[in-house]
Amino acid sequence: MPPTTTNMNLSDVKMVVTDMDGTLLNSRHEVSPRFFELYEELKKREILFVAASGRQYNSIVEKLSQIQNEIIIIAENGGFAKHNDREIVSTPLDTASKNTILDILEQIDGAFPVLCGKYNAYILGDSPEFINTLREYYTKYAFLGDLQKFDKEVMKIAVYHYGGSEKNIYPLVKHLEGKFKVKVSGENWVDLSHINAHKGYALKKIQEEHGIGPQETLVFGDYNNDLEMLALAKYSFAMANSHPNVLKAANYSTLSNDNFGVEHILEKLIKDLN
Repeated sequence: MPPTTTNMNLSDVKMVVTDMDGTLLNSRHEVSPRFFELYEELKKREILFVAASGRQYNSIVEKLSQIQNEIIIIAENGGFAKHNDREIVSTPLDTASKNTILDILEQIDGAFPVLCGKYNAYILGDSPEFINTLREYYTKYAFLGDLQKFDKEVMKIAVYHYGGSEKNIYPLVKHLEGKFKVKVSGENWVDLSHINAHKGYALKKIQEEHGIGPQETLVFGDYNNDLEMLALAKYSFAMANSHPNVLKAANYSTLSNDNFGVEHILEKLIKDLN
């Protein structure tokens, strides 16, 4: 477990970055009212706020609708980033790569692939149970008869397995690492994308654009798809409910997502900035 924050001073922080599921969102996928109160205090102190998630852009906007026009959003695990109407990052898969990945996924029994566009997701639509699961993470989606024939922009391919991602998906796509970015992004999800489509790549662009260094960056995360962005922050926090890899990589720790771990550190940040 990384060290706690007893003697830490956060007064140098200029940017806060947080993952969504397992981090800012509780186990019921809710943002707390307390967070929005703290956000207003951060805004008064001119702290830049970034929401970074494997979720669809529209899904992140839905969760943070009251501040959506003020914050930077990193969606699809870093494949797409946007501030208001301005795109910061867009790193799609080419069609040949998409189909190479689909060829492998079609051989995995019980896997549900999702083609993730910037604002819409595409699935086969042959499982009502999975469609119900999908709705939490993808606000907008459409059904296709053949994923291979889809020729529009794809930011990543997300794959879901009810039996668990590390056991039932990752071992069968691990060999693609190096050519593609392969991320176990949740207990049931694996994401496959362009080699530069990750949260760290997007966050680095944002840091450079705003002249903010790692020593001025505070990041919260809980899963393997957060590792690259945690590495870009002096103040990197693992949630108590984090994957072991995140607990090992982060410089600090906080409470779990169900115990307001993000809010706990933001309260300290605001106190230190006063």
